[in-house]
Amino acid sequence: MRAFVVLFVLPVLIGIASERLFRDTTRSTLAATLAAPSVMYLCLHVFDPTVTWNWLATLLVSPLVIALALASMLFCFGRPPKRRRGHPG
Repeated sequence: MRAFVVLFVLPVLIGIASERLFRDTTRSTLAATLAAPSVMYLCLHVFDPTVTWNWLATLLVSPLVIALALASMLFCFGRPPKRRRGHPG
């Protein structure tokens, strides 16, 4: 259950929190990209005191975590409004 929370639920919450905090695509993308693997490493370090997971395992799993954080952040933003181009005249 802890693995599910760390690998799936936590990145989604990080993505939602970064969107709510910054309300800007560029800043919230950067925040989610940097925060997701960092928080995952800290959780693995706290939850696994026997050190069976190390920084290399975090590095190998981090693309999944980053992708989930970014997908949830972009999902919260929704579709951008369509720009209507007026006809000159």
